[in-house]
Amino acid sequence: RLKQAAGDKYTYRELDQFTELIARTLKTLPQVSKVARSGVLNEKIYLVYSQERLASYGLTPAVLPRVLGARNITLAGGRLDVEGKNVSVQPSGEFTSEREISDVTVAVSQTGSPVYLRDVADVFRSYDSPPRYLNFYNWRDAEGKWHRTRAVTLSIQMRSGEMIAGFGQAVDKALSDLGTQLPPDLIMARTSDQPLQVRENINLFMRSLYEAIALVILVSLLGFWEWRSALLMALSIPITLALTFGMMHVLGIDMQQVSIATLIIALGLLVDDPVVAGDAIKRGLARGHPRSVAAWLGPTKLATAILFATITNIVAYLPFLMLKGSTGEFLYSLPIVLTCALVASRLVSMTFIPFLGYYILRAPDASSVEDTMVLRSGKFARLYSRAGKWAIRHRWQVVGASLVFLALGGLFMSRLRMQFFPKDLSYLSFVDVWLPEDAPFSSTDRAAERAEEVIREVTERFGQEHQGEESGKQGVLRSLTTFVGGGGPRFWFSVSPELQQLNYAQIILQVEDKHLTAELIEPLQRELSARIPGTRIDVRQLESGKAIGLPLAVRVSGSDIATLRGMAEQVKAIFRTTHTAARVRDDWGDEAFTVALQTDSDRANLSGISNLDVALASAAGISGFPVTVLREGDKQIPVAARLRTEERAGLDAMKNLYVYSSQGPQKVPLRQISSVTYSMQTEKLRRRNQFRTVTVSCMPESGVLPSEVMAEVRPALERFQEELPPGYQLEIGGEEEARREGFRDLVLVMMISIVAIFLALVLQFKHAVKPLIVFAAIPYGMVGALGALWLMGAPFGFMAFLGIISLIGVIVSHIIVLFDFIEEKREHGESLEQALVDAGIMRLRPILITVGATVTALIPLALHGGPLWEPMCYAQMGGLTLATVVTLLLVPVIYSIFVLDLKVVKWERE
Repeated sequence: RLKQAAGDKYTYRELDQFTELIARTLKTLPQVSKVARSGVLNEKIYLVYSQERLASYGLTPAVLPRVLGARNITLAGGRLDVEGKNVSVQPSGEFTSEREISDVTVAVSQTGSPVYLRDVADVFRSYDSPPRYLNFYNWRDAEGKWHRTRAVTLSIQMRSGEMIAGFGQAVDKALSDLGTQLPPDLIMARTSDQPLQVRENINLFMRSLYEAIALVILVSLLGFWEWRSALLMALSIPITLALTFGMMHVLGIDMQQVSIATLIIALGLLVDDPVVAGDAIKRGLARGHPRSVAAWLGPTKLATAILFATITNIVAYLPFLMLKGSTGEFLYSLPIVLTCALVASRLVSMTFIPFLGYYILRAPDASSVEDTMVLRSGKFARLYSRAGKWAIRHRWQVVGASLVFLALGGLFMSRLRMQFFPKDLSYLSFVDVWLPEDAPFSSTDRAAERAEEVIREVTERFGQEHQGEESGKQGVLRSLTTFVGGGGPRFWFSVSPELQQLNYAQIILQVEDKHLTAELIEPLQRELSARIPGTRIDVRQLESGKAIGLPLAVRVSGSDIATLRGMAEQVKAIFRTTHTAARVRDDWGDEAFTVALQTDSDRANLSGISNLDVALASAAGISGFPVTVLREGDKQIPVAARLRTEERAGLDAMKNLYVYSSQGPQKVPLRQISSVTYSMQTEKLRRRNQFRTVTVSCMPESGVLPSEVMAEVRPALERFQEELPPGYQLEIGGEEEARREGFRDLVLVMMISIVAIFLALVLQFKHAVKPLIVFAAIPYGMVGALGALWLMGAPFGFMAFLGIISLIGVIVSHIIVLFDFIEEKREHGESLEQALVDAGIMRLRPILITVGATVTALIPLALHGGPLWEPMCYAQMGGLTLATVVTLLLVPVIYSIFVLDLKVVKWERE
């Protein structure tokens, strides 16, 4: 999106020409699908006449379009064959300037001299007056002084399927090439630059990815405490990522923040298969197998377990493709990239890991032989063995205590604040300025200009307080873009442009540091609300997910306008009872002052005047009427006639308006056939699902979430709903409605994932009960996720829910491999207790390395990813940490209960 401004040096006509040249140039780019301009003020030629002067020559306003239309012709005069040539005849007469219009003869005086249009009307060129939609740009010069200038905005949309980086480069080059055709002092500033935002996000997430890779390698080195195994893990990561990038390219998935964040999330899963395969190779070498045998045998023995662990992770994520709407589009690449990464990891663990392991890994010395007996002798292993055996022997007490722990999950959930989608970091925010419904454009423009002054003062003071005197002078604020009389073009996917209406203005703020946007909202809102009376102003951040609009909304539907207005006032009163709600309003607005012309039909008919004549005369006299057009190049400039200002300046002047009959020469003053009455009427009505609907909405106070406001007013709203008469209904909208729909979709996704994982486990274990042991560990991971969210003060919303669902596959995959080791020990003839403990010992290091890698890989994303990704990271970090303890301690306990007490799983030594 571009902004054109050069002070008031250039007229609107010149800005129109400049931006039209830019638009035509940009439309030739293959990456561009659409270019729209906002803020163009069209030229118009006015014929300003006086009723008395027209009447003195025996003329009526209806004569003007007839005379000018006959004079301003563009018809061809035919074609002639002249001496073998086909010649076209072009009659003259088309207007070329407003002077020619003023020189048209419209009548003949009593003396026989011609009466020209200039004799009965003032003919001049101007712009639409009064204007209905304008665009202004606030910018700071080199001395730090602010300027408010007229502007025209160009919104440039990328063609579907194009890369945004190439799109931005193509636009940059086109604008650079246009430099020689435009004035050097024409300011071209980017208000919203999506290619820049994407480039910054990509760089930020790529840096987080590199940091995550480094942390994963460090965790591997610490976990194995041996450089060869750590090197094997380090080499497996770029190979896996390379395969993943190749699959993404084939599937048409671009590098963007979601796909890169997915790779960061998947890093722990990527190393899981190589860690297990590498660990199996080391055990084979420890048992004395040749390197070639160990490199092949180790991963092959666990092939089935690793395969089903991979499948469970894939089926845990793939159902996310079922998410609908803008949220589904936003997260579309997440399940696909994760699937690609898991498949790549599986391929690497079965091909490259054996190959690299053959050359890198060596058999450990006798003191570190990795058999069960040696592993049992380790200090940590002995501690784990004692704890595991004690837990198995006191299994019911342990399970009972764990149920108490599960109850903490409910406590955490009750303490968490609810938020559907957190606001992400952005350079942009915007201000909605609303005046009463009957406010003229001039009042809206003055209110917007005053709001700009307040914004500049507040941001400068904010910069001085938070960044020092010098930073305050340099400026926190980069620019202000104002649209008066309607909303700007769609500058963000979740912001729907407001329709053009005279009582509305929108101001787009662009700051130098996107981390300051959220901090500026509260002081701006406080100052603007206090210092600009007679307006309703909302300072808003950009939404990251589904477009919601105002976060708190209640809809009341029915048929009768007065009844609906009364109900809306009751709902408003409910919101006003809480101190957490601010700026309560409804979308019908206040009733507006209306002037009605009551025509006496009998008197009008006796005068030869119809009601249609009265309406046409009123509209033509006040607003003017078109008479012809003036063509200049490829532009057509309307020519309109209207009364002098003094003859249409007020209601008294309106009574003296002449009404001309469409059936004859009669003319009658309006006051003789009509009376003027005044009333208050609802000018804006909205419908939803065929019924009139008024929506009462408001904003939460600073520091309060919409869910907290709804929690306070819900009892009163429920009582009000119970008292509604038949035919009327109340619905909750806003963020709660979006959250309810989003969570419903996520619950469906979770159920499908659980069913798919259960079927995969039944297929693997060939047992219908063992999968229940696996699923028994999932709630504990969820408790860990909720506890982490509560500890970090993060709200519970869509992204946090997403993180919790994604835990299921990770937890299950760890338990699958653990079960494989349990079965191996059973086949070796160990007792149940010893097999459960030994399997935990064998899986202890791989699980700790995998979980440690996953958790540490999420740290850069949590630190740099912004508020959008923080809840998901916290949920996964807390859930995986607790799930590790559950996998190693509680799963063996539950397994022993199913074998020893419930006797639904058999334990037969071989």
